[in-house]
Amino acid sequence: MKAFSCRVCGNALYFENSICVSCKTNLGFSRSERAIVPVDTKGQYVDADGDIWHVCKNLNLSGCTWLTEFPGGYCFSCGLTRTRPSDADVVGLKEFKVAEEAKRRLVVELDTLGFPIVTRAEDPDNGLAFDLLSSVDEDVTTGHESGIITLDLAESDDAHREKVRVRLDEPYRTMLGHFRHEVGHYIEWQHVRGDNIMRARELFGNEEESYADAIQRHYSEGPPAGWEKNYISMYATMHPFEDFAETFAHYMHICDTIETASAFGLATVASPQDFTSFRDLVIGVWIPLSIALNQINRSMGKGALYPFVIPTPVLEKLQFVADLPRG
Repeated sequence: MKAFSCRVCGNALYFENSICVSCKTNLGFSRSERAIVPVDTKGQYVDADGDIWHVCKNLNLSGCTWLTEFPGGYCFSCGLTRTRPSDADVVGLKEFKVAEEAKRRLVVELDTLGFPIVTRAEDPDNGLAFDLLSSVDEDVTTGHESGIITLDLAESDDAHREKVRVRLDEPYRTMLGHFRHEVGHYIEWQHVRGDNIMRARELFGNEEESYADAIQRHYSEGPPAGWEKNYISMYATMHPFEDFAETFAHYMHICDTIETASAFGLATVASPQDFTSFRDLVIGVWIPLSIALNQINRSMGKGALYPFVIPTPVLEKLQFVADLPRG
């Protein structure tokens, strides 16, 4: 994520700010400019071309600050949400706010990485949409199917998510991580085809392997011995689909963190996309940076920020993801 500042007073801003805490200017996020811009008392912003933009309808519901072309309408990110908790679901709506915040960051990251986001309205068969469902109303299984990403909003609750993380013996579990993982399934569905599918099978395995059998084997037997030499996580060992999704999530972890570090002077890389070899970026920039960040976290009495080791086979998988066609 880039560094943002108020265009009125120059004060530093967070991506989620709706008001500048220094000059009290109302703010909105322009996806087209990838910038936080001032909005007037009517919630409007006029861009350099004279076009009028409006604050999203979900400003008060989910804290969305994004701008939309249509007065009283939803922004691009909120428009991707197909299902949300009911207005009567107080718990679900609180969790919904956290999830939508993570989703907005996901959209910016995909834009930055050059992956086009096709909406369900644009393409009913291949477009992307999100069902953000509350466990208060029903049992929810997080997953992806044919462009629809379903997320259990209970994962927005820190206590619940930590309980699950410990039970599954995972080193890392966040709502943003869930979004990155599930969109990895969508990216594979849309971008791993034709000429690159054989290379994907060489790296991740045959995706035609029974998923149901893989789930049963994974939860009854656990990961194979020595899995750390070939996979980024235990969950990645379950099935080639999960290996790809985990790899894609880490690709996004690495790119976004390096970009943020560079924006604040902690790294000298202008952009991860400036590297022709993602493998070289990981070895030359990410590994030393993540070690430093881990040490900083420990200095605050917390665990490692990035509790993962990247073996050589995973470097090859990351390079494959970085080289995917963007069209």
